[in-house]
Amino acid sequence: MRTYGSGNTARQAPPVGLALLSDREREVLLLLADGPTNRRLASQLGVAERTVRAHLTNICRKLNVESRVQAALVADRNRRALGPAVAGGDRGAARGNGRGHRVRE
Repeated sequence: MRTYGSGNTARQAPPVGLALLSDREREVLLLLADGPTNRRLASQLGVAERTVRAHLTNICRKLNVESRVQAALVADRNRRALGPAVAGGDRGAARGNGRGHRVRE
């Protein structure tokens, strides 16, 4: 990773792979930073666990990391660069679940 700044205050630039993520992948990645299981992620997103696994596979490939733990660390270190999609979102709001139904979290 590249750094910028000078001396001891140098900060790391966000990984290039973050720009490759879709909005949904960014949402999954931000939620992943808090440490939930795939089952919990699926419940929060209103999708199947298999869909979460597919998102995580794509995220790891795009970020060039080998595990969900590494991806979660990238997310935690880059919350601001990932955007406010979920980080400050209203978790109690109604969302679509992809099947034409509305669910409350």
